[in-house]
Parts: sequence; structure tokens; C-alpha cells
Amino acid sequence: MNRSKRQAAIVAATLAIVFAGTSAANDIGKVEYENNCAVCHGMTGMGNGPYAGIINTRIPDITMLQKNNNGVFPYDQVYEVIDGRKGVEAHGTRDMPIWGNEYNAKAAGYYADYIRDYNAEGFVRGRIIALIGYIYSLQAK
Repeated sequence: MNRSKRQAAIVAATLAIVFAGTSAANDIGKVEYENNCAVCHGMTGMGNGPYAGIINTRIPDITMLQKNNNGVFPYDQVYEVIDGRKGVEAHGTRDMPIWGNEYNAKAAGYYADYIRDYNAEGFVRGRIIALIGYIYSLQAK
């Protein structure tokens, strides 16, 4: 396993441990969602956030991702949409912020003093994975 994948695995495992011992109020993914996504997608994920009436783009109901994908949560697609650094021509224009760049820029501030040879990409992946975990919890039953 190369160094980048190993660090990403460590971040993912750490997040899993953190999630296992926290209440919903302290859930990293929930905090991430509330700080970055709820303004458009709404607190419940139904696309009814405060910006829904302001911007010209229809904001998707992300509670239906699994249901609209034959009962399978489209993890890879959600990851790519959130990360946003890899453009996919077939997806059309990009109205959503590119969170991968935002998280990458913040990585140095979080880790530079604590981890020698830190890997910003592991930090980005960890935040996106936490956010996806919360989005998964919003799926319609």
C-alpha cells in the first residue's frame, strides 16, 4: 500500500473510531454538512436551504440519492461531486463549490504542527468521507 493510501486509510479508521464514540451533536460529518451544505440543500437535505430561492440552479434533494439509484447509495459519484477537483464533462457545468480545493487549502493549518510529512490528501479524503457518512444517514427509507 503506498503512503498516500495508507494515510487515507488511517484517517478513515480514525474517523470510524471517532464516530463510534460520539453523539450526533459531535458527528464530524454532520458539522461539515451544517457548515458547508445546509445553506443550499437545507438541514434535512431536501434542497430547501436558504439559498434555494436565491440562486438560479435547482438544488437537488440529496435524500433521494439511494432511492433514485435502485436502492444503492452512489458513494463514488457523491465523492466526486463533493470533491469537485476532477471535472467530468458529462456532468455539465459546475455550480457547486469545489470542496476538495477548500479542504486541501485548510489541511496545512490543521496538521502542519502535529504531523511531520503530513499528507493534505488524507485530510481531504477524511473530511469528504465524514460528510458522505452523514449524507448517507439522510437517505429516505
